[in-house]
Amino acid sequence: MASPIHNAPSPLSYPSYYVGLRAPPPRSCNFCFPQAPTNSRSQRLFVVRASDSEFEAAVVAGKVPPAPPVPPKPAPPVGTPVVPSLPLHRRPRRNRKSPALRSAFQETSISPANFVYPLFIHEGEEDTPIGAMPGCYRLGWRHGLVEEVAKARDVGVNSVVLFPKIPDALKSPTGDEAYNENGLVPRTIRLLKDKYPDLIIYTDVALDPYSSDGHDGIVREDGVIMNDETVHQLCKQAVAQAQAGADVVSPSDMMDGRVGALRTALDAEGYQHVSIMSYTAKYASSFYGPFREALDSNPRFGDKKTYQMDPANYREALTEMREDESEGADILLVKPGLPYLDIIRLLRDNSPLPIAAYQVSGEYAMIKAAGALKMIDEEKVMMESLMCLRRAGADIILTYSALQAARCLCGEKR
Repeated sequence: MASPIHNAPSPLSYPSYYVGLRAPPPRSCNFCFPQAPTNSRSQRLFVVRASDSEFEAAVVAGKVPPAPPVPPKPAPPVGTPVVPSLPLHRRPRRNRKSPALRSAFQETSISPANFVYPLFIHEGEEDTPIGAMPGCYRLGWRHGLVEEVAKARDVGVNSVVLFPKIPDALKSPTGDEAYNENGLVPRTIRLLKDKYPDLIIYTDVALDPYSSDGHDGIVREDGVIMNDETVHQLCKQAVAQAQAGADVVSPSDMMDGRVGALRTALDAEGYQHVSIMSYTAKYASSFYGPFREALDSNPRFGDKKTYQMDPANYREALTEMREDESEGADILLVKPGLPYLDIIRLLRDNSPLPIAAYQVSGEYAMIKAAGALKMIDEEKVMMESLMCLRRAGADIILTYSALQAARCLCGEKR
């Protein structure tokens, strides 16, 4: 039995509690309401008790409690033609008519966990702005980089990929600095792992940042990029990165057979746990310009068309995919991203492996430039472009917008 509550108000103040029913005697009450005190200091109780069956009986008897009226139909604007309804059994717009429904039926989602944050590093202390990539910097590896990683982790981005700006004096035709165990990248990996042990670190495996020729491989005197000799160097580079603590090595060079060679070299040194993300379909694209400015890694002569794929080719991506799968790749990457959504979908439909997409520097720069000129809503276009990469089939996205996009997503949740 409920405890009595003193100073209860008069029953006349609460007629709606009865819903047309007679109030039971006070001694059989279950619910008690306070009443204002009287001058005589007498204590009174007001109690309402109604069972489910009594409410149901009232409704059956026609004593229905009040509710808001049926809303009127919204009026069309003056001049709207009166036409018969189309004989449609299915109207897809019904599932899009409210934010709640649109959210419930959304087929593709995106979160900070889907992002890998590309970061440029250099030997200096200062963070140097990259002119063609507003908001991006060559970060000092000891301070600026650590701070940027902390910002990313705060909003759920816990994966980064490192790209080094190597001093010209350390570049050579064979790119030997790439496998220096105390070079910029291995030092940086060790620093980050010491500070953030659970951070996922991807590394770039290619010779172009270390080559005096600016190519991804060793260049013969007649201008030919040497395949097998380059792969030999790449294996030493990958082992040095794995030794420093890299979680995923990412060959971006597009040499034939390099995935299998890297897997063999890593396993031989006891790094079976280190993953390989292969740049499976890396196209000879014009969208890479700002990136090469960031690393000062433009080819000294010629182009990269003898090893990177022709933008006109579609089926060739399947050949590269099958080779990488058979050689032991763990993740397949398509680069660039947005102009190659068809290739992302092609790999997604034909491989069980995770698919990565790289939203490259040219894509980033275009959105930034159009946003600065107020030609587009930069934030909305950025988020739409990332969602499109996910919709096409990308499990993870390498994007310079990772921090900005993650902040947007966190803001939406709040």
